[in-house]
Amino acid sequence: MDQSSIMKRIEETGIVPVIVIDDVNDAVPTAKALLSGGIDMMEITFRTACAAEAIAKVKNEVPDMIVGAGTILDKEQLLRAVDAGAEFIVSPGFSEEVVKHCNEKNIAVVPGCVTPTEIMAARSLGLSVIKYFPADLFGGIKAIKALSGVFRDMRFLPTGGVNLENITDFASQKSIVAVGGSFVATAKDIREHNFEKITELCKSAKEKILCAKQ
Repeated sequence: MDQSSIMKRIEETGIVPVIVIDDVNDAVPTAKALLSGGIDMMEITFRTACAAEAIAKVKNEVPDMIVGAGTILDKEQLLRAVDAGAEFIVSPGFSEEVVKHCNEKNIAVVPGCVTPTEIMAARSLGLSVIKYFPADLFGGIKAIKALSGVFRDMRFLPTGGVNLENITDFASQKSIVAVGGSFVATAKDIREHNFEKITELCKSAKEKILCAKQ
C-alpha cells in the first residue's frame, strides 16, 4: 500500500495498537486477536530483538492485517523493518533521514513531533500526519487543540496516556486522525496469552471511537 492508502486506513480504523512482541510465536495470535476485535492495523515496536521477525511472520501468515514498525530511531532500523515487510513506519521523534527515505520509497511514515518547529519540519517534507508523543506529558488534548489552530492542514496521532477512559475525548477532535497505544494489547496480556481479553478491549475501543465520531 502507498502512503495515501495507509493514511486513509489509519483514519478509517481510528486506532493504531502499539504492540511489543517479546516472543515471536506470540505475533500471529496477537494479530488474530486484534482482527477479531475489529482492528486490522498494528504497529510492532522495534524495542525487542524479534521485532523484524515478528513483522515478517504477521505479514506472511495474517494477510488481512496491515503491519507497521514502531520506535524506528534511524535509517538502519527503517531498512530492516521494510525488508521484513513493514507497510508503515512510526517514530518517537522526527528524523529527516527517515522521513526522506520513506518519501522516496512511497512508504507511509508518522514521525513524532510535539513542538511547532518539529511540526514545521515534518510539514516542509510534505507530511500531513504526525505522532504526538507522549501526549499526556506534552499537554494532551489542550496542547493539540492549540497546535491545530495554527497548523490547520496537519493532523495528529496522539500516543502515550491514551486509554479506554479518555479515548472518546481524543477521537472526537477533528484534528486527530487516530489514536495510538498499547492499552488494547499490553505486553503483559500478550506474554500471558490473554488473547480473548485483547479482542474484547479492541471491541470496546472501536465502539468508543465510533460513538465519538458520530
